[in-house]
Amino acid sequence: MSLVKAFFSEATVVAGPEIVECTLSGGTESSCFSITVKPEPKAYTPGPWCPTNVSDGADKGGIWFLDGGITDVDGAFITQLAEIYGDTNWQLYDEETGEIRYTGTLEACEAAARPDVDEAYYNYCVQCLPEYVPGDAAVTYVIPLEPVMMDAPSDLGQAGSGLAWNGVRLDGPAPVSAILGAYTIAPFDDCGGHVNPHVGYHYHAVTGCLDDGPATTVETTEKDIQIGIAMDGFPIMAHRDDLLSQLDACNGMATESGSYRYYAGVPGANAILGCHVAEVGCTLEDGAQVCDASARRGPPPGGARPAGAPAKD
Repeated sequence: MSLVKAFFSEATVVAGPEIVECTLSGGTESSCFSITVKPEPKAYTPGPWCPTNVSDGADKGGIWFLDGGITDVDGAFITQLAEIYGDTNWQLYDEETGEIRYTGTLEACEAAARPDVDEAYYNYCVQCLPEYVPGDAAVTYVIPLEPVMMDAPSDLGQAGSGLAWNGVRLDGPAPVSAILGAYTIAPFDDCGGHVNPHVGYHYHAVTGCLDDGPATTVETTEKDIQIGIAMDGFPIMAHRDDLLSQLDACNGMATESGSYRYYAGVPGANAILGCHVAEVGCTLEDGAQVCDASARRGPPPGGARPAGAPAKD
């Protein structure tokens, strides 16, 4: 546990890490570490996300996925949306003033960041600010100490990809089709993160902001940088272009020693991980104390997840 404690020493830790009993997604009874954190990175201030005028440069906005890469969400990008997506219905700004429509309140954020986007917020840049999240909000991650391999990989589901060393969730893919379908853009900041009012700041891409972690939980080579721990207990390393041809569908590979590790996907892939190769633990909210991941598979009870939001367990 000393390695785990050192790894998360720069996170905003509310409780833990401590060893707890857990039931993994495949039904295996196991030992996990439990850590409760606030999604508040200490090394930088999250944002910005939405520019406010078409004259704004890249420093006033975030980034977005485009053609397998990332692009700056600056004022020029907002003016080019109809051309980029081949649809003249795109119009996020006032042609006379250049002002960009964006969700500037919690109420607007909640109305726009959901599967059935309120039509009043079509053609909006959607952002939720960290201050919209209750000050006492925290999430508990319960992750196996020893990974239990599965016969076949599982999709990320509600578990997300894992947890970064700074206490921020490494999430699954953002629901880009749903976001674009309502003529909205939900930018990420330059670190690949944005905010959901339920679980706070979280990542959909890894862009380099996690390269200076305080410690590692496994031995690493000079080229390997550990940025997080997956929900199945395997380490997550920063992206490496030189390994792309060797990675499996989950973005992982076996090492020379016979262990396994993941490598974050390219920032524009909308996939930090592709899947999990081992049984996963839990993310617990609302004061839940016991991890039984075998009862947490499948779609969330409320249906499709909100646009731009991580799934809730």
